[in-house]
Amino acid sequence: MKQPLRLISKLLSKSQEVEADPYSFALTTAHYALAPRAKSRAELHAHLKKRGVEDEIAAAVLDELELQGLLNDLEFAQIWSESRQRQKKLSKRSIAQELKFKGVSQDIIEETMENIDDEEEYKMAFTLAERKFRSCSHLDHDVIYRRVHGLLSRKGFSHSISGRIMRELLGSN
Repeated sequence: MKQPLRLISKLLSKSQEVEADPYSFALTTAHYALAPRAKSRAELHAHLKKRGVEDEIAAAVLDELELQGLLNDLEFAQIWSESRQRQKKLSKRSIAQELKFKGVSQDIIEETMENIDDEEEYKMAFTLAERKFRSCSHLDHDVIYRRVHGLLSRKGFSHSISGRIMRELLGSN
């Protein structure tokens, strides 16, 4: 359902048609947008604007959602970070870039990145690289290096981490 209040007004007869309250429409739209997954304040603001909600009403709705605890950029950033690390095995750098794209403030991004342990990130990258290494270990060293290093680069890991992992993997072979 894209705009539930408008659908309801279409169902009513012409004599019963009711003018939808813009604030209620914006609040309902925001609730529907937050149902599938949490969103940042900037994402939700863009969604409301796309639906034709005026800036003043959107700001009031966003403030109300924050007061209700349904909208919290810090919590969103932490959940997003944990999810992307667990499911996509992304580096801190990639996660920070995604959060910035989603409109999260730099202060919140920095605070979220501080919660990611460098050693845990390295272990995750090593496990990912080791799995890729095992799948192509029968190939030439140059091909292995290119494939594993490329995988780590696509996940956003730095060249220093990639190089360290490659030395460990190729040195043990």
